Amino acid sequence: MRRRQQPPLPKRHGLDPARLRLPEDGDWATIRDHLVERLPRVRPERIDELLHEGGIVDLAGPITRETPYAPGTAVWFHRDLPDETEVPFPIDIVHRDDDILIVDKPHFLSTIPRGQHILQTALVKLRRELDLPDLVPAHRLDRVTAGLVLFIVNPARRGAYQTMFHKRLVHKEYEAIARVDPDLELPRTVISRIVKERQVLKAYETDGEPNAETVVDLLEQRDGLGRYRLRPRTGRTHQIRIHMNSLGVPILGDDFYPELTDKPVDDYTRPLQLLASALEFPDPVTRQQRRFETTRTLQAWNDPEGWASGRVAAAEYSAQRD
Repeated sequence: MRRRQQPPLPKRHGLDPARLRLPEDGDWATIRDHLVERLPRVRPERIDELLHEGGIVDLAGPITRETPYAPGTAVWFHRDLPDETEVPFPIDIVHRDDDILIVDKPHFLSTIPRGQHILQTALVKLRRELDLPDLVPAHRLDRVTAGLVLFIVNPARRGAYQTMFHKRLVHKEYEAIARVDPDLELPRTVISRIVKERQVLKAYETDGEPNAETVVDLLEQRDGLGRYRLRPRTGRTHQIRIHMNSLGVPILGDDFYPELTDKPVDDYTRPLQLLASALEFPDPVTRQQRRFETTRTLQAWNDPEGWASGRVAAAEYSAQRD
């Protein structure tokens, strides 16, 4: 196996620099000319600033405006960070050892950097706060979903734990709050084909060979609401949310299904009532059966009036202030 080339720039904010490979063919006179064409969203003036500051480097060191184009080589640089709104909720540590880290992620925090969420992500926060620069996630949760996420601490164990997820050896359980339909027979297994297209926010069900399966059960009910247990046997994008919607009981707080609604990124009211509540797996290193459970609860079940009125869950918000 070919070893990954180490970037010639150090991490910044827990993030590796971006690597840009220069095409073998092209008639650019300088690397700067190629970057201006290759990075249309970056102003040429900003590229010149980075070059002047020594912020764009190749394996020999910083390059300049005059550095000739070198086909087949690569350059590295740190992308400018977007303006982000702080997510004011704590990440709880459930378990930590030399190989893995299990955390309880809050609602509204992305698992990994993506789009406009870079520093305000679980991965970057944990790398910085725990001084774990090589930390990587074995899987991920949606930004609006709370609950358990497994991160890999030891780089030598990445393959073992990531393969465990790829082979579907991990038993996952979720809880969700939704209305109760007395005519809906539960438990049941929902099987369908889910498709997620690039650059399209919502996924959808369609005809064809099934690729998504979820076991849905109603644990308890009161005042027209139910607390559901969901056990996905596959991991398609938005699978649980789509399957609950297809049953006619969409999860409370879902801004995608059935209808896409525009919610400001800093609106922390009425979070999606979906929680990754348990992870269980045969540990590929210790060979022991391991199970981890969330310490979080869903606001619409414990404080339905507060959730409906848009009051931010006091337990979550105050925890990070203590």
